[in-house]
Amino acid sequence: MTDLIPVLSDEELREINAEIAHVPVPAAVAIDALKIVQAHRGWVSDESLQAIARHLEMSAEELEGVATFYNLIFRRPVGENVILLCNSISCWIKGCDKLQAKISAQLGIALGETTPDNRYTLLPVTCLGACDKAPVMMVGEELHENISEQGLGDVFGEDGG
Repeated sequence: MTDLIPVLSDEELREINAEIAHVPVPAAVAIDALKIVQAHRGWVSDESLQAIARHLEMSAEELEGVATFYNLIFRRPVGENVILLCNSISCWIKGCDKLQAKISAQLGIALGETTPDNRYTLLPVTCLGACDKAPVMMVGEELHENISEQGLGDVFGEDGG
C-alpha cells in the first residue's frame, strides 16, 4: 500500500533537508516543509502531508494540526489566484460582506469555491493585519487596501475576472 503514496520529489526533499539542517529536531520545520511542498504542488494533499510527516518523524495527525491552523496552507486544490477576503470585525464594519457578494457575483463562485477556468479561488480569512486600511483582501501575493465595490474593477480588471 505504501507504493501508492507519492513520495516527495528530490527537489522538495532537498529544500526540506536544508531547513532541517538548521534546527535540533526535524518536526521544527513543519510549517516550512508544508510551504515548500505547497510551492511545488499548489496545495498539500493527504498523501503529501503523510509523506512530509514521515520525513519529519512526526505523526500525520500532528502535522494536520499545524496545516489546518495556518490559513495559507491549502489542503485542497485552489485556483491560480487565491483571493483571501478578510472578514475581521474591522473589515466587516467597512463592508466586506458587500464586497464578498460582488466578488461572488462577478466570478460566479461562493466562498470556498474555484472558478470553472481555475483562475480564482475565493476564501475568507480572519485577519490580514491591515485593519487600519479595511476592507482588505489579498489576490495572490498582492494586498489590496481600502477596497470599494467600485474599486473591484481595478483588482480583477474591468471584465470582472
